[in-house]
Amino acid sequence: MSVLRSRDNPRVRRWARLVADARFRRRERRIVVEGPHLVDAALAQGWKIVEVLATEASGLAVKAGRTPVRVSESVLKSIVDSETPQGIAAELELPQPPAAAAGDTVFLEGIQDAGNVGAILRSAAAFGIRGAVLDAVCADAWSAKTLRAGAGAHFQLQVSQVPRLAAALETFEGRLLCTVPRGGIALEDADLSGALGWIFGSEGQGVSAELQARASLQVRIPTAEGTESLNVAAAAAICFYEKGRR
Repeated sequence: MSVLRSRDNPRVRRWARLVADARFRRRERRIVVEGPHLVDAALAQGWKIVEVLATEASGLAVKAGRTPVRVSESVLKSIVDSETPQGIAAELELPQPPAAAAGDTVFLEGIQDAGNVGAILRSAAAFGIRGAVLDAVCADAWSAKTLRAGAGAHFQLQVSQVPRLAAALETFEGRLLCTVPRGGIALEDADLSGALGWIFGSEGQGVSAELQARASLQVRIPTAEGTESLNVAAAAAICFYEKGRR
């Protein structure tokens, strides 16, 4: 089997662009994931594998029903956003996002740290949240850093990224909640029944006044005296756990 060794190969350049260019990903409706964990997680959830890229023979390629494209280690490193690639990557087809969010959903406003976005998605999947809607200011949902932080959660959720959250909130069939640092109802006392839309805001500013006004309930997470606030990913995990515990 021939091995792709040139970084200037058109296919190699396209895969690298899918990793680096969010607009190109959106236009092509394709993403590239790296590493056996993410490839296997996508397969487990029935995602369509377009191509498998591998530096050596791969059982995951067989599982995906694809003959792998053999690439050199240097070429794979030029494609993926990783200092130490794990020998396998895959091009996936992005499913079309749903017309409207349904069931328990998390809405993210202006969260620009990819690690935080990925961690929130990971917690959401772990505690049974069905969907995630991000605004355009958030870190890209399908960037390599967000995918790594999500650890496969993306493939368990319906994920969409929209210009503004207002329209998505208007069509959500459930109650909207947001967290606030002060005031509101203590989380343990809040009514968390039914389908909930959790709104979380940017790391510095929190949920905007506009979106706070759309929430039917504002909740706070009690913390030790003198604590200013929680990291947004930690706050989201606590909220999702509390809903799941109920």
